[in-house]
Amino acid sequence: MSSAVVTRHEDQRALYGGQRLSVDTTRDGFPYLNAAFRETASKTPPSFLDMDDPDHARIRRMVTGPFTVRRVEALRPAIQRMTDELIDTMLTGPRPVDLVEALALPLPSLVICEMLGVPYEDHDFFQSNSKVALRRDVTAEEARAASGALFGYLGDQLDKKLAEPADDLLSEFAARMRVGELSRLEATMLGQLLLGAGHETSANMIALGVLAFLEHPDQLAIVRDTDDPKVLAGAAEEMLRYLTVVHSGQRRLALEDLEIGGQSIRAGEGVIIPGATGNWQDDVFPDPDRLDVRRDARRHMAFGFGIHQCLGRQLARLELQVVHGTLFRRVPTLRLATDLDKIPFKDDGIVHGVHELPVTW
Repeated sequence: MSSAVVTRHEDQRALYGGQRLSVDTTRDGFPYLNAAFRETASKTPPSFLDMDDPDHARIRRMVTGPFTVRRVEALRPAIQRMTDELIDTMLTGPRPVDLVEALALPLPSLVICEMLGVPYEDHDFFQSNSKVALRRDVTAEEARAASGALFGYLGDQLDKKLAEPADDLLSEFAARMRVGELSRLEATMLGQLLLGAGHETSANMIALGVLAFLEHPDQLAIVRDTDDPKVLAGAAEEMLRYLTVVHSGQRRLALEDLEIGGQSIRAGEGVIIPGATGNWQDDVFPDPDRLDVRRDARRHMAFGFGIHQCLGRQLARLELQVVHGTLFRRVPTLRLATDLDKIPFKDDGIVHGVHELPVTW
């Protein structure tokens, strides 16, 4: 069966806002990105992202606490310290430097490792396997191997937390396992999801955001010269709108016949919702191809909407605010160390980004 592509902002929000669509990848007709993803979904346990209510709601309630605005904001001093330390190291090293390896990838990895209670020294392992799992051109065998390696790793980490609990999310999951609120499978899949999603998307946003600012010096100057947290928060929202790094679209399956935007979608038909089209709709965001950090971009669709809206959206916002606000203030002469057309973009991934970002100052 064919899939419907829903492009308009108001139609996307309307579909996200109800429960007429399913995220269950095991349903017949689900619009997989490719054959490898279809085969992998049929042979691996689902994460809670691929569950409909009530299972989705049951598990999501257990993990919303650490990702609320208040709890995330309390992390600001720690994220600021990590950012400053990474920039300190970068400034004392050789030039040019790859900003992805020096800052964009380590920062969100450090943050999510601390939250979960995962050793950061294992970052090469989980970063490399996460990259494989998010590639468009991945084979089913490669995807299963990467997912299996991460699943085994998180299972081992949970065993350690069962034996020696600490003040972290994996220890909380282990405690819920003990009392039967989470199965071992659910706890492991949840840890795997948070570890992967907690660093990969934010790393791409940080690096692409730096590149976008360097290509728009007037907007960079606004961020560099301000000490107003509201300006930095607004700049992060605009960057999320402008880039919308998940380029493959959110994928769903219609549970019932419905009409949206004057068009009919049949029950059992796939639905693809590309956030970038809604975020660049000119009657919602005038002059949408212009980066404007003064714009009110809060209605963007970068995190989706509704019951499946990105769990870690507040953390991603904070990381962008801190990193972009700090980097350009501390390194005001930052510039590209290569031509724009020589930068290797991630055209092979579900999440858009750059493999490397050579910079100097």
